[in-house]
Amino acid sequence: MRLIVLITILIWLAFAPLQAFEKVGTTSFQFLKVVADARSMSMAGAYTAVVSHADAVFWNPAALTRVVGMDASFSYMDYFLDVKHFSAAAAIPLGFAGTLGFQFMLADYGSIEVTEVTQLGFRGEVYNPGLTGEIINPYAVVAGISFAKKLTDKFSFGLTGKFAREDMDYQSPYASSSDNYAIFHNAIMFDAGLLYETGFRSLRLSAVVRHFGPEVKYIDQSYPLPQLMNIGIAANLFAPDEAMFFQLPGQRLIFAFDMVQPRDYDQQYNVGLEYSFRDLLYFRGGYRINYDTEGLSLGFGLQFKNYRVDYAFNDYGDFLDSVHRFSFGIKLK
Repeated sequence: MRLIVLITILIWLAFAPLQAFEKVGTTSFQFLKVVADARSMSMAGAYTAVVSHADAVFWNPAALTRVVGMDASFSYMDYFLDVKHFSAAAAIPLGFAGTLGFQFMLADYGSIEVTEVTQLGFRGEVYNPGLTGEIINPYAVVAGISFAKKLTDKFSFGLTGKFAREDMDYQSPYASSSDNYAIFHNAIMFDAGLLYETGFRSLRLSAVVRHFGPEVKYIDQSYPLPQLMNIGIAANLFAPDEAMFFQLPGQRLIFAFDMVQPRDYDQQYNVGLEYSFRDLLYFRGGYRINYDTEGLSLGFGLQFKNYRVDYAFNDYGDFLDSVHRFSFGIKLK
């Protein structure tokens, strides 16, 4: 326990300068902040101490040690405008050697019509709003591999290495109006996670650093990755077995709380609940505190034998549409 506390304090002190003031819009690769997984987001992201499937690769690689048997999950999210997110994850337990995890994410920004000021105006009686007739299809992609291992029956650690690429089209300010350039921004980054199962009435603690890596250069300016620190706690309020308050056959209520320190914003808080009936039917809810737009989250899930289906609804306030997420998971053996 002293080791967990010491590591957590050291990580927190390393991030202490990030809490001094908000630096909104100063980090690169913003797509890394968006997760397509339905179960996690129906609990408002209060998930680093809860996750127990392959999607641990996105939240806390140490939690891969909680995966029983080979597991895979696939998620889809229709975001704002034409933006869509796809993700896939897999976990392969290796016995005493540990657990391997794999992740893939694609952010599709849709088709964008290119416009130029030089094309603006009337062509006879036909008005052209600047369209050049060119179509671009920018995207971002992430692929990574994780490894997790139990050091004791209560303490687990995990590491993730991942490669991210963002495809961008831009026009050089030093070129003529007809010279457009398609460029790729690449970055290698790392996640690290700890998970401590206290053994006291299902209480679990987590500490995670995500998106740790070098700055990304755009033309002549460099911007840091959206690195964040996450500390979480979770427990069964009631359950058939271990519970904080009382045992209840066939029913379980998980409470989770995550404290998040982003690089470019004040400290944020995620609160989530998950109620399950006979490990078959799940109802979830949560709330995000100190976010500009995100707030209430709701969702449900079904699990039958080795298959599970999850849905999440996320409210983004008065000025943005609500977002719907869908996930499908399978336990392979």
